[in-house]
Order: sequence, then structure tokens, then C-alpha cells
Amino acid sequence: MLKRTQIKDLLAAEHTIDAVLIKGWVKTKRDSKDFSFVEVNDGSTLKNIQVIANNTLVNYSEIKKLTTGSSVAVTGALVESAGGKQKYEIKADSIEIYGVAPDDYPLQKKGMSDEFLRTIAHLRPRTNKYGAAFRVRSRLSYAIHNFFQSRGFVYVHTPLLTAADCEGAGEMFQVTTLDLKNPPKLPNGEVDYSKDFFGTQAHLTVSGQLNGEMYACALGNIYTFGPTFRAENSNTQRHAAEFWMIEPEMAFADIHDNMDLAEDMVRYLVKDIMENCADDLDLFERFVDPTLQQTLKNIVDNSFARITYTEAIEIMQKSGKKFEYKPEYGIDMQTEHERFLAEEYFKRPVIVRDYPKEIKAFYMKLNDDGKTVAAMDVLVPRIGELIGGSQREDRYDVLLKRMNELKMDVANYGWYLDSRKYGTVPHAGFGLGFERMMMLVTGIANIRDTIPFPRTPKSINF
Repeated sequence: MLKRTQIKDLLAAEHTIDAVLIKGWVKTKRDSKDFSFVEVNDGSTLKNIQVIANNTLVNYSEIKKLTTGSSVAVTGALVESAGGKQKYEIKADSIEIYGVAPDDYPLQKKGMSDEFLRTIAHLRPRTNKYGAAFRVRSRLSYAIHNFFQSRGFVYVHTPLLTAADCEGAGEMFQVTTLDLKNPPKLPNGEVDYSKDFFGTQAHLTVSGQLNGEMYACALGNIYTFGPTFRAENSNTQRHAAEFWMIEPEMAFADIHDNMDLAEDMVRYLVKDIMENCADDLDLFERFVDPTLQQTLKNIVDNSFARITYTEAIEIMQKSGKKFEYKPEYGIDMQTEHERFLAEEYFKRPVIVRDYPKEIKAFYMKLNDDGKTVAAMDVLVPRIGELIGGSQREDRYDVLLKRMNELKMDVANYGWYLDSRKYGTVPHAGFGLGFERMMMLVTGIANIRDTIPFPRTPKSINF
């Protein structure tokens, strides 16, 4: 029995083949007097393959009724194409029709806005742009695992349900089995969470970092790669309520090791996508961002600039540029600041380190000046912050003091403090937002278009 071959493999064939089987969806169809040209795509590649259907086929009258979006199985010979647009085409011996798409099929051969396509997110991967985007997403995922596995990192699955707030921001989705119409109450009127499923308040995680640290302090170097959640009512092009994060943690590492790993990783991923997704990147450069290849090549060919937060503020203050948010020491840098440094000043990615402790999380290592922490952010053109990380505070007393300063409930973090009690080591790590990495390598401007089914405020369709 003839086995199905993916179209990408047929287009890369070294010679003609007497009998092949493809299965896919009709992109276009043109009828002539005695035959029809049917363009078929199966999602394995951006390119279609042309099928020649002669009027001698037993179901030719049905083939002539094929519409865009219809699904078919084609058996025939892979032959050299008579036209100049493609190397091969298929001369059909039979065409089995699985399903004909009716006239209201929304993906006709016409321009459609990204906003419209988000309303039909279940169908948009059939378009050229989104088919390309999610092939790149698949390859990017593979490259991430390759990068870490080749360096001896252990892949750790950290929990999605948690009672701890990694960032201390409080912007977390609550998870409960209590009856919201009639929750159990304590004598003081507050909800009695001891009656809830876990016996305490539970949330969806904002980060796997704290759990990852525990495993780095046992296995050496680890990484996580999974979904995270932020209940942040933000409707910007860079934020989503559900997104994926890559979070490596390294034992016996400092901030400089951390910066080296982040730079190596970004350059590795960009190079991998350039080498393995050339056709898809060509589409993005033609229809999404005409400077895409130039941006990616710049990342691969050049080392990242490295400066302190203090130097970054001074550069912006002396630049003469008018910013919406005035650059002053102590501010949490805005996207306009990050993009200025990466796009206009350095014209390449830049790593900023040593931020004021007041604007960074409790777990970041306090520097000797007592004012800054060993934090680092990787800023890239067009996006701004791509990676955020730090050397972690490994001194028990310093970490405990910082937690108390922030009025954190230390009782909930006893397990985290244990790693500083029992054989503490210097360690460091970072978080890379996967969808932002997708935005970088594709030129796509809106994070909603880099994830299959985006979750944003007031939007949880599909």
C-alpha cells in the first residue's frame, strides 16, 4: 500500500518518482478544456505542489467542483514540471475528495487583516503567514531543547499550580474549587481557604524559577520550558495572559556567566532559524518586515553590547532625544528606552546589568554597593526586553532580610530558604519569553500572532 509523502519531501526529491501519494488542502484550482491545475498544500512547507488532473479521471466532474479549502488525497507520478515556476508536479492517476469547502469558507484568495484572522484563530494556520509562523514556532522549540541538551542541562518540569508568587507582583490567576456564590467564611468574614482543594490559596504560576533553583542546586544546570500566566490587564502588543517561558538555572554561576549564556542562546536560536526556516523567513521579509534578514544577521554576526543600568541612564540623558518617560536613575526602563538603546544607540542587542534593588525582585543578589542588584536584561531591536535574569541571592541572612523588607510571608518560602541553609552556592538564571523570541525571528509585531490561541484580557475564545 502506498504511503503518504509530505509535499516538502517531494519538492526536495532528487529525481522523478513513478507513484506518490499526497494528502492536503486545495489552495487554488484552474480549469482548462481537457484538464485542471490543482494547487495542493499539506502544511509541511510554505510551497504548494501542482497537480494535473486530466478529464479522463473517473470523478473529473467532481474534481471540477473543488474549491479553496477542500481536502483531497492525490495518487500519481511525480514528474518534471513543464512550467518554470516549480521543479516538479504530480500527474494524477486518482484524486479522492475528503471534504469540499462551501462558498462561505473565510480564507479565500484575498487580503485579510491580522485582526480579522484572530477571530478565526482555528483556521488561520491554513494561511501562508500563520502556517509559516507556527512551523517556525515548532523549529524554535526544537532548537531550544537542542541548545540546552547539547550543553548538558537537565530539562525539569516545574509546576503550573503554586502557592508562591515568584515575582511578588500579586498579578496571578487564582485557582479554586470553592463555590464562588457561597464560599465558606472565617469568623472575621474572610474566605476560609482551608476548605479549598489544596487547603490554602492556589494560583497559576508566573514563573518556574523558584522551583528551578531547587533543582539547579542539586543537578547543576537545568532548564524549564512551559506555559506561565500573568493576570496583568495589559492590552499592549507585547503582553499576553498565557505565554511560554524558557528558564535556565546554573549552579556555581555568577551574573557574567548568566550574560554569556543568554547571548549564546539568542545567537544560537537565530542562526538555527535562519538555516532551517529559509522559505518561511523569506515570506516574513516580503510581507511583514523588510528588514528582518538584516536584523537577524546583525544578531548572529555581532557580540552584544554590555553596560550597567547607570551607564544606560546616562547615555539616554546625554542623547538629546525626547522621551515620553524621562530617563532618570531609579526608573523601571520603558520600552521606548530599551528600543532606543538597542536600535538607535548600539544598533545591536545590548545587555544592561546592575539595576537599583528597589525595582527588582527579592531573590536578586545584592551587590557590594548595597544599592544595586546583580540583575541583567537583554534588549533587542524592535522589541525591547527579550530576557530578564539575575544572579540569585545565595546568602541566607541577606535574602531573609530582603524578604522581610518587602513584608513577604516568609512562612510560605521556608522551602526556598532551605537551599540557602543547606550547602548554598552562587547560582544564576534568566527567563526568556518564547513569544517575544518568536516576534524577533519572524518580524511579527503583535504577540497575539505568535501563539496558536492567544489569551488576553476579555478574550478566551477557542
